Amino acid sequence: MPITLPATLPAFDVLRNEGVMVMSPERAARQDIRPLRIGLLNLMPKKIQTENQFARLIGATPLQIDLQLIRMTEHQTKNTAADHMATFYRPFQEVKATGEKFDGLIITGAPIEHLPFEQVTYWDELCEVMAWTQSHVHSTFGVCWGGMAMIYHFHGVQKHMLDHKAFGCFRHQNLAPTSPYLRGFSDDFVIPVSRWTEMRQAEIDAAPGLKTLLGAQETGPCLVEDAGHRALYIFNHFEYDNETLKQEYDRDVANGTPINVPMNYYPDDDPSRPPLNRWRSHAHLLYGNWINEIYQTTPFEMEKIGN
Repeated sequence: MPITLPATLPAFDVLRNEGVMVMSPERAARQDIRPLRIGLLNLMPKKIQTENQFARLIGATPLQIDLQLIRMTEHQTKNTAADHMATFYRPFQEVKATGEKFDGLIITGAPIEHLPFEQVTYWDELCEVMAWTQSHVHSTFGVCWGGMAMIYHFHGVQKHMLDHKAFGCFRHQNLAPTSPYLRGFSDDFVIPVSRWTEMRQAEIDAAPGLKTLLGAQETGPCLVEDAGHRALYIFNHFEYDNETLKQEYDRDVANGTPINVPMNYYPDDDPSRPPLNRWRSHAHLLYGNWINEIYQTTPFEMEKIGN
């Protein structure tokens, strides 16, 4: 089954050309099934790239997905055209005012991890979003800074600055093989990591109701389940494309920003060689399992979500 996207959204043609099943809202309306309604609260500067990355993963399941793009109300992006934002995005306050509900919500990362949470300009509204998820969203997925923000908001678990950037592809271990979110996962696998902060396992263990599902010796906890808040928090980047780390590395080199070559990413750690994607299959497994869990547990009547 396809993901439903506006036919004029750039991701529509990108995914269709990749073989992902996409469908316009007009065609979806003629099908006698209820699609899963998934919101993407996109906090990343490169909105279109992020849309493509997440739509690619959640659109690869045999279920129809209605993807809704959401932005912070007052925050204005400088990296995406205003007409794109006006055409495809709705501010959170507008979404909230309608009273509509969602089967799932993804809260992306944001390049603001050096700031204390309370100094982020839209922190108060993001706290409002996270509280709203408890009554209007069946399952929420916080990614990188978004996951750190959620685990801090709900449990007070702090992020900590690193001496150097965790940057590259790191081997992770499957710590909960029986979790429904990890169906089909290998015992170990590679995940892209790109962050200046870390979450500490001992502090997660001290917070009631949290369970770490994936972790790495070098970069710490990665995927945490918070069943009480119907949420997952992932601190690394399964959604990254083949060249996302390369783009970050090339940007920093061009700007003269000190940066190490991303570890275990280029063949023989040689930046002149094209990187290989070694995480794609597990990325599809994780997001496919998340979508399947939503499908298995969300109420058919959407007004019952959150009740």
